[in-house]
Amino acid sequence: MSFPKRTLIKEALKTAPGAQVTVAGWVKTMRLSKGGFGFIMLNDGSSQASVQVVADKALPNYEAEVSRLLAGASVLVRGELVASQGRGQSVEIKASEVSVLGKADETFPIQPKKHTLEFLREVAHLRPRTNLFGAVARVRNEVSRAVHGFFQDEGFLYTNTPIITASDCEGAGQMFRVSTLDPEKPPRGADGKIDYSQDFFSKQAFLTVSGQLAGETYACGLGKIYTFGPTFRAENSNTPRHLAEFWMVEPEAAFYDLDDDADLAERFLKHVLRSVLERCPEDMAFLAERNDPTLVETLKHIVETPFVRLSYTEAVKLLMESGKKFEFPVTWGIEEAGRRDELSRQDQGVLHAPKRRRRRTRR
Repeated sequence: MSFPKRTLIKEALKTAPGAQVTVAGWVKTMRLSKGGFGFIMLNDGSSQASVQVVADKALPNYEAEVSRLLAGASVLVRGELVASQGRGQSVEIKASEVSVLGKADETFPIQPKKHTLEFLREVAHLRPRTNLFGAVARVRNEVSRAVHGFFQDEGFLYTNTPIITASDCEGAGQMFRVSTLDPEKPPRGADGKIDYSQDFFSKQAFLTVSGQLAGETYACGLGKIYTFGPTFRAENSNTPRHLAEFWMVEPEAAFYDLDDDADLAERFLKHVLRSVLERCPEDMAFLAERNDPTLVETLKHIVETPFVRLSYTEAVKLLMESGKKFEFPVTWGIEEAGRRDELSRQDQGVLHAPKRRRRRTRR
C-alpha cells in the first residue's frame, strides 16, 4: 500500500482543534467503553507523549479489527483533532478511518507496564518501543545534534578517523583484535607465534581506542578539528565507568594553551546540556522520575554555574580536608577513580594532573 502524508504525533498534539490529520504508530493501550467507543493510545516514537484516538463503533472495521486491537499493533489513523475531554493533553483524534497495518496478540512482550532492563535485554528487537529506550534514543539524538552544532559554530572541522587501526594511542588496557585468521588453526612462524603477515592487513589490527593520533595530525594542518565516533576498550571491568563500546568527542586544536582547552570544555558541556534541557524536556522529566529525581536540577546547576578550576594538588587537598571516608586513602598521585564524582558536584575542573596518571598527552 502507498502511505499518505502523515503528521508526527508530537506535532499533532500542538495543533489546534478542527484540523484534519493522518497519523501512524503503535498501540500502547486499547480500552473499550460500554457506549460503543474504542480509546486507543497511539505513539509513533516522535516524543514521549501518545495521542488518544477515539474510534466509533460506526467504523466499518470496528467489530472485526479495531475493537480487537492489542498493545503492539500498528495502525494508520485519519481523523479530526478535537478538544480532549480527558486529562493530560489538549487534543485527541476523532477517527474517521483506522487501518490496521500489523496485528499483535496477547503474547506481545512489551505490555503497558514497567519492564526490567534484564527482561528488555531478552527482547532487544522490541525495546525501542518502550518509554525508557525511546527517551534515551531521543536524548542521544539531541546530544549528537548539539555536539556537531557547537563545534561547527566554533569553527572546528569534523573529521572521520579510522575505526580499524594498528595504533594504541592510549597505551593502557586491552584492545579488541580484528583478524580474518582461523582462530582454530592460525598460521604460525618458526618461533611458534601467530604469523600475522598472513592476516588481512599483513600485521596485527585492532578496533580503535581513540581517534586522538589521527586527529592531532589533522589539527596540525587544519588548525581546529574534532572527531565524534565509536570507541572500543577491551577492559573487563564491570563498573559504571567502563564500557566496551561508547561514542567519544575528541577536539584537537593547534595553538591552544591549557586555558583555551578549559574554556572550550566548559562552553561545550554547557551548550550540550542546555540543548538537551531545552529540546527534550519531556524525556528528561521521564528519566529523572525513573532514575534520579535530582537529574534535571543537577544539569541546570551545571549550565548556570561557572566552573571552578584548581590544580591537581589543590584537588587532593580539598578531598583530604572534606572529612569524608574513602575506600582507599587519598594521597598525592593516587588513581583518581571515584574522586572525580566528589569534585564534579561542585563543577570543578582539575588541571595539571601527574603525567603518569594521565592517559592522554596535551600540548
